[in-house]
Amino acid sequence: MSLLSRRVVIGLLVALFGTIGFVVQADAVVEGDGLAAFDPQLTQDFVAHRAAGLSKVAQTITFFGQVPVLTAITVVVAGLLRVFTRRWRASVVLVAGMAGAAVLTSLIKLLIGRHRPDSSLVIGTVNTGFSFPSGHTLSGTTFFLLLAGLLCYSAASRALKIAGTAVAVVLSIAMGLSRVYLGYHWATDVLAGWTLALTWLCLLATGIHFVTTRRRVGSRAAPGSG
Repeated sequence: MSLLSRRVVIGLLVALFGTIGFVVQADAVVEGDGLAAFDPQLTQDFVAHRAAGLSKVAQTITFFGQVPVLTAITVVVAGLLRVFTRRWRASVVLVAGMAGAAVLTSLIKLLIGRHRPDSSLVIGTVNTGFSFPSGHTLSGTTFFLLLAGLLCYSAASRALKIAGTAVAVVLSIAMGLSRVYLGYHWATDVLAGWTLALTWLCLLATGIHFVTTRRRVGSRAAPGSG
């Protein structure tokens, strides 16, 4: 098996396991068993540990996950990537990744139709939309890890790549936890957001790797053909 085929197969297998994990979570939510059975208690635990300082931090983090805000940030960052790299590739990958996350969020929310925790628990403006999966978590994780991935494929130093990846992971976790802390989502909504984001990113990376490698192979073979 060639290196290209091996990496594509591994990527697809990881995405398959991620999909299976997400389906198991969705089934638990629909049936009200499994991990979803722990949601009410976990929400109460978060509420019991609220503090003024933590609430400010959580609200700040969750602000950047709002659709208008994250969309604006994505457009700005995509533009900056185009300017600094002088190519469209990184910008297109970022926009495509975020668009895919948005579509997945909307479709699955409608499909599952799960209601959010009681509005009396919410710190901030009440959201009456569906709960599963957490859109803030899915889109935020996709955004942060995509930027980390693009950084890893750049000419940046190894230390900067490691630091960027660590920051992306921390921000992704913080975004998800803030949604439970503020009362907007159940814990399984957030877990599903993380799972779906990683699965989508794996599929995206596998697709990009496949297309890029095939183009390189084709360009090398072209001079000798004919």
